[in-house]
Amino acid sequence: MENKANAMELGIVSDEISNHFAEAMQYAYSWGISLIEIRLLKSGRVPHVDKEDVEEVQRYLRRHDVRITALSPGIFKHHLSKTRELEEDLTTALPRTIEMAKTLSAPLLIVFGFQREQGEPESRYNVAVDFLRRAAAIAERAGVKLAVENEPGFWCDTGANTRKLIDDVGSPALGANWDPANAYGTAETPYPDGYQAIKERIFNVHVKDTRQGALVQCVPVGEGVLNWNGQIRALMHDRIVSHVTIETHCHPLIENSRRNVDTLRRMIDDISTNT
Repeated sequence: MENKANAMELGIVSDEISNHFAEAMQYAYSWGISLIEIRLLKSGRVPHVDKEDVEEVQRYLRRHDVRITALSPGIFKHHLSKTRELEEDLTTALPRTIEMAKTLSAPLLIVFGFQREQGEPESRYNVAVDFLRRAAAIAERAGVKLAVENEPGFWCDTGANTRKLIDDVGSPALGANWDPANAYGTAETPYPDGYQAIKERIFNVHVKDTRQGALVQCVPVGEGVLNWNGQIRALMHDRIVSHVTIETHCHPLIENSRRNVDTLRRMIDDISTNT
């Protein structure tokens, strides 16, 4: 493998350190991280944030070598029966997020794959395809990409189900935000099975670990059930992405985010050295 030392970079979701962007960046920058995904700022979740919050991010970008890799507005975290909320996401939240992405030079927006209701008929799947197809068309016209994140209890829960929906939408602007921890507890083993199903459609990768359920008992990377060594090794071998994004999800955030940085760096160095 060429350029082994630079085979995989690390990014982080800023609010996994602090909702105060400047504070989050003080830590991230001191850890050697300059790739940042934004989800929450002081005034709320993007794009529903105060102008001052966006200006704070802009000031930091002007002064430091930092790149915003993605914005995560929480779009399509609704049941398909919530038509009004989904239309609002499509016509209001998505355009506002795209505008913010342009301001911050962020190339990617993370969206979700619709919560499933108990007993929901398979015929509702076509509604999911339609909403994502419309969203992808808006993104494509704007010159940004969407990455749908797999989440337990959603139509996009496993790698295989997420791949099917992306393929059925059929837009180059739509790919996957692959989160192996979010696939844990489904009928699919996240790595290698889920990864093999989704890998050709991956735009972005979230890294967290868990001992029980995707969001029930998150722990620092390496202390849970996920085979992160195998997953990182495969991502590096297949050259799927140039960075992965830490999404710590366990308190204390600052301490455990730093632990995740150190663990992943050791893992990447070891894989690079022995490849």
